Amino acid sequence: MKYGLIKVAAVVPAVKVADVDYNVQQIESLIAQGEGQGVEVMVFPELSLTGYSCQDLFREQLLIDKAEDGLLQLLDFTRKLDIICIVGMPVQIGGLLYNCAVAIQAGSLLGVVPKTYLPNYNEFYEKRWFASLQDLTPREIYLAGSPVYVSPEPAIFTTCDGVHFGIEICEDLWAPVPPSNGLSLAGADIVFNLSASNELIGKHQYLHSLLGQQSARTMSGYVYASCGFGESTQDVVYGGNAIIYENGHLLCEGDRFSFQPQIRLTQIDVERLRTERRCNSTFINAQRGATARFIDCKPTQPRSFELVREVNPYPFIPKEEKMNEACEEILSIQVAGLVKRLYHIGADRAVIGISGGLDSTLALLVTVMAFDKLGLDRHGIIGITMPGFGTTDRTHQNAVKLMQQLDVTIREINIAKAVIQHFEDIGHDSTRHDITYENSQARERTQILMDVANQENAIVVGTGDLSELALGWATYNGDHMSMYGVNAGVPKTLIRYLVSYVAGKKQREVENSSKRLSANGAQERTGITAAKVLLDIVDTPISPELIPADEKGQIRQKTEDLVGPYELHDFFLYYFLRFGFSPKKIFMLAQYAFSGQYDDAVIKKWLITFCRRFFSQQFKRSCLPDGPKVGSVSLSPRGDWRMPSDASSDLWLKECDAL
Repeated sequence: MKYGLIKVAAVVPAVKVADVDYNVQQIESLIAQGEGQGVEVMVFPELSLTGYSCQDLFREQLLIDKAEDGLLQLLDFTRKLDIICIVGMPVQIGGLLYNCAVAIQAGSLLGVVPKTYLPNYNEFYEKRWFASLQDLTPREIYLAGSPVYVSPEPAIFTTCDGVHFGIEICEDLWAPVPPSNGLSLAGADIVFNLSASNELIGKHQYLHSLLGQQSARTMSGYVYASCGFGESTQDVVYGGNAIIYENGHLLCEGDRFSFQPQIRLTQIDVERLRTERRCNSTFINAQRGATARFIDCKPTQPRSFELVREVNPYPFIPKEEKMNEACEEILSIQVAGLVKRLYHIGADRAVIGISGGLDSTLALLVTVMAFDKLGLDRHGIIGITMPGFGTTDRTHQNAVKLMQQLDVTIREINIAKAVIQHFEDIGHDSTRHDITYENSQARERTQILMDVANQENAIVVGTGDLSELALGWATYNGDHMSMYGVNAGVPKTLIRYLVSYVAGKKQREVENSSKRLSANGAQERTGITAAKVLLDIVDTPISPELIPADEKGQIRQKTEDLVGPYELHDFFLYYFLRFGFSPKKIFMLAQYAFSGQYDDAVIKKWLITFCRRFFSQQFKRSCLPDGPKVGSVSLSPRGDWRMPSDASSDLWLKECDAL
């Protein structure tokens, strides 16, 4: 298991009902394919050796004996293979017949797990043929010539790399308390389910809901394989589902109603799952008293590593089909946070520094929405543009136009004269464009905002975002400070989408009202202009504009040239903070996610920058103003992230250097 990843597969073979020889041949072919693709554990459907829909043929001893012969054949076939296979078959134990999952590897029988809950309603009649795990008396039996211990006690299998997995069968998942609950609490990282669920209108969607919720609730990987083509269609149809979830997230899915055998494989991130469990006190408390017997799998040869699971280069960005809904929800969270703060302190005025950049634009939009929610006059929002030595015409004009379109109070205070006086006071050469030159401007702007807020009995709404907080890309006691930071939980990559969404929303509103142009023409033109301004702000290079523009009046100081691309830093931040991944693993994931976009040297350079800045800038995060948490990653010192300001970064930087 490299990087905490294990390759698993859900398999749907072709089946002939009661034809064990044919079924074994199909299974062997798929096992060989799985071994060739480096699969470590693969699961087949329920009763895959005989077919699920044999009905009263399960009463025939010949079929039971033939299934055992088929298992013996599979044991022989896998004798020189490392892959762990889980197949379904009827097993006679004592005087009863059980619907079982059988785990095999390298010619050895690892274990037998009988089904716990037998459906005996509607189209299902399993109690007619099978007994439940609850009826089992612990004992050692011989199956296919191999001794194996069977027991009602939960069984967890352990691979040679230390991955723990459990098994449940079909209806077990649908029970009020599935066996996978106890398996996961006892330490199973992954649950494999052998199923024979038939298809009904609406059932597939419900199945996905069930699988997603169960994997999320147990913080586990869940690998589901269900019967498909070849099962009897006398009364029902089996669509053949191969579905793999990880902590509530769908990793891959097969094609339903396919007439061809299927292997659906991916990698489950066991390290990620274990981090989630370790950080969740509810899961830890629920584990108390959970027990299981552990069964060791066989040693395997080292495998070459190749990442086969999808890695999203933009983990903070919602999926396209859910983008509008997600943007609306994020904005609502920000607005609700600010509304509560304004209501609590009885404020009807707010002050915001408007630069014409992404962050202040989003903060202004959120503040406008909050005022509208409270029924407050938008003129109570005082937008202050504060041109300085590096302000360009483009950003200044966008700032003014945006405030005009949103109908807020506009104030302009040029900071150049005050900053020059400050340079004289402290004896700083104004031609020396160093950190003092830059930070003096940022602090002057913050002083103006705070003092105007005092004048107006208002609240200063902060504009800094999550990405800037991670990198410490803010002036201490400058733009670092506010009275409420509405963007504190939103990363830079997401802000661009949020502003674009609002622009698109305004355009849609105009289009929807275009039929009523005569009376609302001016309002519609305002909407069009506001959308154009927002889209131009989205296209403007990110910059603090603290260094004078170039000879063409264009932005000279581009943030991403100095600290690196925000899309990389947001990627690093997500996996570092959300899952505690090491630089080595983050680097590997970034290689795949940004293949063809950034080479290894560039990724390594900015990963080192991220680690260095993240540790060195904690002192700024330790005294952050309040702000709403929006997603699963937050740097609030009162909430999700508590870190000493003088923690050493050596461990992380040394691993970066070794990449």
